[in-house]
Amino acid sequence: MADQHNSASTDFHNILGLAKGSSIKDVCKAYKSLVMRWHPDKHSSSHKVEAESKYKTINEAYEAIKDKKLVDENINGVHDSDSIRGGSVRSRSRREDPTTPKGSFFRHIRADSNGGSPTSLSKSSSRRSHTPQPCRPKSLLKSLSRRSTTPTPSSNRPDSLSKSMSRRSASTTPIMFSCSSERAKLPPVEKTLECTLEELCHGCVKKIEVTRDVLTDNGVMVQEEEVLRIKVKPGWKKGTKITFDGMGNEKPGTLTADIIFVIDEKRHPVFKREGDDLILKMEISLVKALTGCTLPIPLLGGEKMSISFTDVIIFPGYEKIIQGQGMPTTKDPTRRGDLRIKFHIIFPTDLTQEQRSDIFNLLNESSRVFTTCFD
Repeated sequence: MADQHNSASTDFHNILGLAKGSSIKDVCKAYKSLVMRWHPDKHSSSHKVEAESKYKTINEAYEAIKDKKLVDENINGVHDSDSIRGGSVRSRSRREDPTTPKGSFFRHIRADSNGGSPTSLSKSSSRRSHTPQPCRPKSLLKSLSRRSTTPTPSSNRPDSLSKSMSRRSASTTPIMFSCSSERAKLPPVEKTLECTLEELCHGCVKKIEVTRDVLTDNGVMVQEEEVLRIKVKPGWKKGTKITFDGMGNEKPGTLTADIIFVIDEKRHPVFKREGDDLILKMEISLVKALTGCTLPIPLLGGEKMSISFTDVIIFPGYEKIIQGQGMPTTKDPTRRGDLRIKFHIIFPTDLTQEQRSDIFNLLNESSRVFTTCFD
């Protein structure tokens, strides 16, 4: 049975990357580093299951090592005689009572994050051994879950707490680490994500490989490659931003940076986008513009449709609008903008004298008819 217990203890130490017999200070330091690295909120959805599993294992190992060390310290007489009564060690619920020295210790650590003195402990704690108490994971996890907090003004703290802290500021009991969440966040890393008009019209999935600076458990900065998956939605425009929270560079003492991808539209050989509309410029000869024609109109995606212009004269500035053939709207992808066709009329560069005379007579006659209609 003793061998099984020692094996389990060794396994718990291995989980935290520690040698058996490590001090409580080393345990706290290793635990803090690991929970910050494997917190599920810091991982993408593809790695979340693995992160949650390791996160749970780390907490179980920490609790087991912490409880064993507290029991060993009580048995070895590190605490005074009232720690053990009737030959039995105090229960777990007794140790976590806020009125006990240990509860007071953690209460003052939390007060420190709101502006209290980092060395303020209860009077009963200062009378006991100066052996550091382990940091409770719940206090640390609460700090990690909050991205940023505003320090509570000292005037808002209870009078009893303020007085207690001022009386006990001379305590020399060390604190393992501050649970304060007032850490600056690194500036975001911005990257351009180029998309074609077809991708922005129909939607697509982009996989981007990024390289970022990551802090290892040993405090060494290394570069890590990761593939991020972006689902481009129909109707997204140039300038749309996609943020991956906490997936940027890491740096000691700061919150991990975000990665922001900014949509950019690739130049299209046929169409130009204006809001939710598509602009198509077509060249047409003067003869077709005046006499009428049927034109094949390309659509985004490769399809074509035919439009007849036999009943109209295409003049400079004329614009044909085809409804529902533009880009999808962001709010409702089932609705689409319009396709606007703008014409560039090609005039002849050379005419014979006879051709000039014929055109003059024809257009002059047309001009007289036009004038008569408005007399």
